[in-house]
Amino acid sequence: MDIVIAGGHGQIALHLARLLAERGDRVRGLIRNPAHAADVQARGAEAGVCDLEALDVDAIAAAIGTADAFVFAAGAGPGSGPQRKWTVDYAGAVKGMEACRRNGIGRYVIVSSINADPEADDDGGSGTYLRAKGQADKKLTESGLAYTIVRPGRLTDDGPTGHVRAATGTGGGEIPRADVAAVVAEVLATPATSGLAFELVSGPDPIPAALAALAG
Repeated sequence: MDIVIAGGHGQIALHLARLLAERGDRVRGLIRNPAHAADVQARGAEAGVCDLEALDVDAIAAAIGTADAFVFAAGAGPGSGPQRKWTVDYAGAVKGMEACRRNGIGRYVIVSSINADPEADDDGGSGTYLRAKGQADKKLTESGLAYTIVRPGRLTDDGPTGHVRAATGTGGGEIPRADVAAVVAEVLATPATSGLAFELVSGPDPIPAALAALAG
């Protein structure tokens, strides 16, 4: 597969790039800062400078070109102000959707957040983050793309376990970023996950079995 990852220098994206490259996929990580290219390339991926926050859809579509799938793993980050939650977590994701439609890229996987809610209180803090994520998820379900929405719990830097709990409601929990990346890699290899939105935390189930149960 030929896979584009937005937010290519993020920790989940770097884990994902390595996993995809190791299984033989072509991986292109989109980055804002050219200085981050070496980190992306060290994981076996190509690095492309493409700022989804600053560029318009025409420029983003031109930078992406053709691909088999698009993964939105970008985010403004916990230290950012409320405005960037909207320009990155929401608008960046939506511009990616439009670029995919223009370029004939049918598959779109988004790394969202547990408790994402399009009607969350736009309070300038965590509520704004959850609302922006929820609004992006809603747009994706309406986009006509073959989507999967992955909503991980609290992220940790622990080593991968290969075991998760994936469900429409998990009750909360935490999960290593490396396991989130492994789930996204499995989602990309599992067409039956199209149309699914689920929460993801650490749990007892091997990742392939967890996704197979969801996909029915």
